[in-house]
Amino acid sequence: MTHSSSKREALLSAALCAAERGWHIFPLRVGDKRPATTEWESRATTDRERIRRCWSHAPYNIGVATGPSRLVVIDLDTAKGPDDIPPAEWAEHGARDGADVFRFLAERHDEHLFAPETFGVATGSGGAHLYYAAPEGTELRNTAGKLGWKVDTRAGGGYVVGPGSTVNHRPYEVTANVPVAVLPEWLTELLRPAPLPPQKPITVALAPDRRGKWLQSAINGELERVTGSGPDQHNNALYIASVALGQLVAGGELSEPEVTEWLAAAALQVGQGDREARRTIASGLRTGARRPRAVAA
Repeated sequence: MTHSSSKREALLSAALCAAERGWHIFPLRVGDKRPATTEWESRATTDRERIRRCWSHAPYNIGVATGPSRLVVIDLDTAKGPDDIPPAEWAEHGARDGADVFRFLAERHDEHLFAPETFGVATGSGGAHLYYAAPEGTELRNTAGKLGWKVDTRAGGGYVVGPGSTVNHRPYEVTANVPVAVLPEWLTELLRPAPLPPQKPITVALAPDRRGKWLQSAINGELERVTGSGPDQHNNALYIASVALGQLVAGGELSEPEVTEWLAAAALQVGQGDREARRTIASGLRTGARRPRAVAA
């Protein structure tokens, strides 16, 4: 067996192991953190045959889609150099990296850092990923620095590099091969998004002729798909709606800028970030453009 094939087999084994845990995975570029496929969240899977077919082509790294996997991963990063110093609120505690900050947070809430113990991974940069099961009834999204310096989270709409992967010749290795614990309540409360203010239904009014009524019904139906989507389904619903309306944009029936703004407003109502939503919308519009659709005469 060649070195390339043995590496591919090792990554396939790691990918299957992740899927057996119920995690939805997808390929990352070889030796990289970037997705090797578009629409990675909707394509992430636990299907063993699909995974085998995919990893038979190349030694892809492993992406774990945290939203579909019902995971919240705490990403504890390290300082990037001598000029990357902690803010005063953490420096006074002697924090040197995200792990220190997270430990101080846990102590502040009278919790032990590893109580309950949970699945852990050492990252290629020297940091750590702590895997937790997302709490029922609460939709959490990605955060950057919300918990503190060098502490990010990946949840709905995000992904992490899975164990078994290698980035810049540095491996992602399991450090605690134990079941994934449910996210502690104190962390859930810190990460819970602020409640949205009361929202008005988003509707679009067009000309009252036959064509206008048909388009108005199609548009409002897709906007309702987004605003009526359940927890952990918002991004997928937004993508599907973008594909459907993208077909009408490609058919010359609707304006892409208008469709983008309608969908972005709907995504905002359900708590999605503007930047993340617009990426999903653009991806869906591109896919929809492959099958133009026009109103029948």
